[in-house]
Amino acid sequence: MELRLESLVAAVAFVGARVSGLLVFTPFLGSSAIAPRIKAGLVVLLTALLYPVCGPRQLSLTPAGLLRVMLSEALIGMLMGLAVQFVFEAAQFAGQTMGIQLGYGLVNILDPNTQVDTPVLAMFSQTLVMLLFLQMDVHHWLLRALAASFGYLPAGRAMAGGELIRQLLHAAGGIWLAGVQVAAPALLATLLADLVMGFLGKASPQLPVLFLGLSVKSILGLAVLGLSLKYWPGIFQHYFSDAIHWAERLLHLVG
Repeated sequence: MELRLESLVAAVAFVGARVSGLLVFTPFLGSSAIAPRIKAGLVVLLTALLYPVCGPRQLSLTPAGLLRVMLSEALIGMLMGLAVQFVFEAAQFAGQTMGIQLGYGLVNILDPNTQVDTPVLAMFSQTLVMLLFLQMDVHHWLLRALAASFGYLPAGRAMAGGELIRQLLHAAGGIWLAGVQVAAPALLATLLADLVMGFLGKASPQLPVLFLGLSVKSILGLAVLGLSLKYWPGIFQHYFSDAIHWAERLLHLVG
């Protein structure tokens, strides 16, 4: 009975480690705005729900092996959370890029999650993407993916390798590409405004192009950004879907 109890406790801990890794790194659920006791309660609840259908049935490991499996399970949850977090980082990068072009680079507000001064357009982009995240029920996608991950990657079988690190860095590099794609309409509009103001400055040197250009770029960029917002739900639904599929590919790499 003692051995069975130890095995049961270890198995529940493995399931809980994977759940904890997800909740720490996933957007919204891992936010600092949610009290730690609520996160702990959610981890316990999800572990209790997942263990009867997903938990390992028999595990006999040394203490070093138990530690390795615990870290591996936390890594699996972390990878699933990071897959979606990268989308938020892309939105923040897009907001920072647009802020610099539109003249809002020095307008900062305090980010309640990171407690760091963040450009206002970056905060706007992150907040809007968070609303889309909740409206699309992407957190439900993550929980379903978490439950499905125990089907093809039971606890104790994860093994990180060089290919996993390479794919993780490749995905992190995609933040720049996705951010530029989101910010492209506003960036293109401000670039055209710079070209037009440059030609006007050459044609009429007495025109105060420097002061006039800042206002024109700001108004034009905000107008284009407002018009492009109608396409954000479709764009970010695609990004979130790709993030979930990418997380599944990573889990196959560690299996």
